Amino acid sequence: MFSKILIANRGEIAVRIMKTARRLGIRTVAVYSEADRAVLHVALADEAVLLGPAPATESYLDIGKVVAAALASGAEAIHPGYGFLSENPDFVETVEKAGLVFIGPDAASIRAMGLKDAAKRLMEEAGVPVVPGYHGDDQDAAFLKGEAAKIGYPVLIKASAGGGGKGMRRVENEGDFDAALQSCRREAKSAFGDDRVLIEKYISSPRHIEVQVFGDGRGNVVHLFERDCSLQRRHQKVVEEAPAPGMTDAVRAVMTEAAIAAAKAVAYKGAGTVEFIADGSGPLRPDGFWFMEMNTRLQVEHPVTEMVTGYDLVEWQLRVAAGEPLPVQQDDIRLLGHAVEARLYAEDPANGFLPQAGRIDHLEFGSGEGIRIDAGVRAGDQVSPYYDPMIAKAIAHGKSRDEAIVRLKNALNATHITGLTSNRDFLRALCRDETFRQGRMDTGVIDRGMDSLVARPDVPEKAILIAALAASGLDLNGPHCGFRLWGEASHRVTLHAGEEVIERRIVSGGGRVRLSGGERVVLFEDIAFDGRAFSARLVREDGSARVDARIAVDAHSGGRHISVLLDGETYVFESPDPLEGEDAAHHHSGEILAPMTGVVRLVDVEAGVAVKAGDRLVVMEAMKMEYTLRSPRDGLVDAVFCTEGGQAEGGAVLIRMTEDAVDG
Repeated sequence: MFSKILIANRGEIAVRIMKTARRLGIRTVAVYSEADRAVLHVALADEAVLLGPAPATESYLDIGKVVAAALASGAEAIHPGYGFLSENPDFVETVEKAGLVFIGPDAASIRAMGLKDAAKRLMEEAGVPVVPGYHGDDQDAAFLKGEAAKIGYPVLIKASAGGGGKGMRRVENEGDFDAALQSCRREAKSAFGDDRVLIEKYISSPRHIEVQVFGDGRGNVVHLFERDCSLQRRHQKVVEEAPAPGMTDAVRAVMTEAAIAAAKAVAYKGAGTVEFIADGSGPLRPDGFWFMEMNTRLQVEHPVTEMVTGYDLVEWQLRVAAGEPLPVQQDDIRLLGHAVEARLYAEDPANGFLPQAGRIDHLEFGSGEGIRIDAGVRAGDQVSPYYDPMIAKAIAHGKSRDEAIVRLKNALNATHITGLTSNRDFLRALCRDETFRQGRMDTGVIDRGMDSLVARPDVPEKAILIAALAASGLDLNGPHCGFRLWGEASHRVTLHAGEEVIERRIVSGGGRVRLSGGERVVLFEDIAFDGRAFSARLVREDGSARVDARIAVDAHSGGRHISVLLDGETYVFESPDPLEGEDAAHHHSGEILAPMTGVVRLVDVEAGVAVKAGDRLVVMEAMKMEYTLRSPRDGLVDAVFCTEGGQAEGGAVLIRMTEDAVDG
């Protein structure tokens, strides 16, 4: 076994690999960019090496720098994690040429499966069913458009070297093909350095089911059952589970056999995933699934497989890379219960899931029986605009699917994240969604139910009262809360909840707090508050009830930002800054602002150009995804403040428009 390895990655997966390495007595070397100097994976490693500036191309994707760091640190092997260089055959060859061990498949296997078009031809030869489409070398735009017409709309344009939903566009009709192809190619070039694409028939009601395989490079391959990854948004997985709902023994036997055949076709070594698209319009069928791609690396969702089999896949990777045989035979692998994983991201579901860069002020995860949290950040860390905005993965295991989902929901209910917006509440809504609960899934479930999944409840009076108490600065503990020698203490508190301005009056004394200004006057009695956990008896005219909540007051903002976790919902309030006037938040409707920090990829207009509502103005890229900014109304472009290839900070003015209407 190795004595020291370098982990050529960051965030959650780097931390996860370190945990297994530490358990096996292996020292770890972290690499980091200038943007990641103070993050969690750097702090946990035995050693850390600076690679370079924040852009991944100058740090995590620089093969020479990564290999040089491994050699300088005395590491014997490199674990690539997932993403970045994990499926780059040139990286594998450079690692091995330097006398190091690559913890993963060999370069030939990665090349064989890395290009989707070549992989599909190889699978056809191996007898694995594939989706109808064009996977050839001719990349002429007109030719591809013709192939799409032959296949029949709707079609999917997919990056040949792609993965993770990047460089993928669904096209409904011929008129949308050209723009979709251009956008797909730009995103593919940015994410993978390769803008070649393939065209496939879009399967209606598709389910995404994948099989975890593991090989030793000597012809021995086992499977560790399947995962269902159908809950997706923009072709990116949101919730994954194992086993797949509705999977029968007959379908599993055929699907896992096809997955093993795919792995054996390339003499596979290490952890890999064979991904299939299945017809979800009815029950799963032995003849109703097709090969999509093989990911020649560890998957983000590998924890659900670990939970239902009891094996550590990272340990397997390390042992096989060190020359050991597979630790078990196929008959030894058993399916144990059910597991569900949810990906917690720094993103705003109510605003088109825009990624959120910034500081995490408070971070508290739910826990309990069967709960596992794989996190890559901690309170006080910055979520960088340069990389994937994942905060953590919450995984729940249970004896049944229902038990696993309930445990996941409870863990999310108790998770408290402040400082930036996350998709926590969106994931909670998914756990309550009846279609998901019943296992009637396909990749369109989230899109069809989006309105209800991103809907936010009205702010309850209880949450307002708790936030008002937190903002008042009162010592809420003990019988002397608000004590004065004569009379009671009185406070007026103003809060902002989004656009709403809330005012409450607090009168306190003798261990009781009376609040007015809402619909009714209420009392809080028996208050207990330790700085995080709040508990009190809420007394109204119609009775009383115990109230328990979690409070986070952001010291970084001078105590102005207050978050209340109550009954599983998070409510965010802000105390107005007395130094700011009413014009501080003035919004200029004629300005098009950058919704997040990112790179400007395309500018479609210039000063003096007339535009109509809906016209594309700017295309931005952040965290490896493209975002199109369109004109909110008819008018004239007065000025352009951005350039293609330039960086734009979130909130920066990109375009200024005038009120002039467009004729005709």
